[in-house]
Amino acid sequence: AGARPWLAWRREVELLSDVAYFVLTTLSGYQTLGEEYVNIIQVDPSKKKVPSFLRRALFISLHTLIPYCLEKALLHLQHELQVEAEESRSPENPPALGFPSRSFIRSWIRKQVGQLSEQQKKRASQVVDVLKQSIPLLHRLHLAVFYIQGTFYHLSKRVTGISYLHFGGLQGEDQSIRSSYKFLGIISLFHLLLTIGVQMYSFKQKQRARQEWRLHRNLTHQKSRSKEAAAGRQSRCTLCLEERRHSTATPCGHLFCWECITAWCSTRAECPLCREKFHPQKLIYLRHYQM
Repeated sequence: AGARPWLAWRREVELLSDVAYFVLTTLSGYQTLGEEYVNIIQVDPSKKKVPSFLRRALFISLHTLIPYCLEKALLHLQHELQVEAEESRSPENPPALGFPSRSFIRSWIRKQVGQLSEQQKKRASQVVDVLKQSIPLLHRLHLAVFYIQGTFYHLSKRVTGISYLHFGGLQGEDQSIRSSYKFLGIISLFHLLLTIGVQMYSFKQKQRARQEWRLHRNLTHQKSRSKEAAAGRQSRCTLCLEERRHSTATPCGHLFCWECITAWCSTRAECPLCREKFHPQKLIYLRHYQM
């Protein structure tokens, strides 16, 4: 069908293939290829019998359907919040196109977002950002715990209590391999802590930038305003389409209002004009700027 349909429906095709694979193996009571290769079978928490049909069905849902639905819901919600924010900044501009509308989920999310107030939209945008950053960290934490404990490789297996029972092979060899994985788990935890520390530092830098804006927001710049008005259209902010207040420069050299560009960077860490990526703490507040 071509590359474009494949890119548009890639996640759905992967979901369908995963569901079909687990239905034909786990749900039907058979081993997967990997389980058969290493001589392991799934058991319930009692470790005396195979998991029930409902437990296996729940595992497949948590492993395939729930992550897909959560990913799509967060993606649609973030997109709708960004569209609402852009429309509130420049209501005369048409909404951005290019996001395929092929499911009723987006229509329902758009309706719910339209009923929220501006403050609730900001809160929802912050929650979505936190969730999108927290989910990969949760998976990394669970993987490190698996390396240390040696059970429940997937979160779905931990929730359903499905573990593995190994038959055949040497026990001493398994113990030596498990000890090496514990060391790998400790390294993974250390790396996860470093990642969380970097993200916390970036969050604090963003908070400092917002506090600095609140301190200087109410300062009067009548002199600079008059000179900016004389400069004409060159002194206009391309986000709010008004005279630029508290001029702020991006690393790529474009100028915006401080409040406009910081609000923009809270959802997209890129220049609105040239789309160059940068961290929000790289913004430069130009004091006494006269153009």
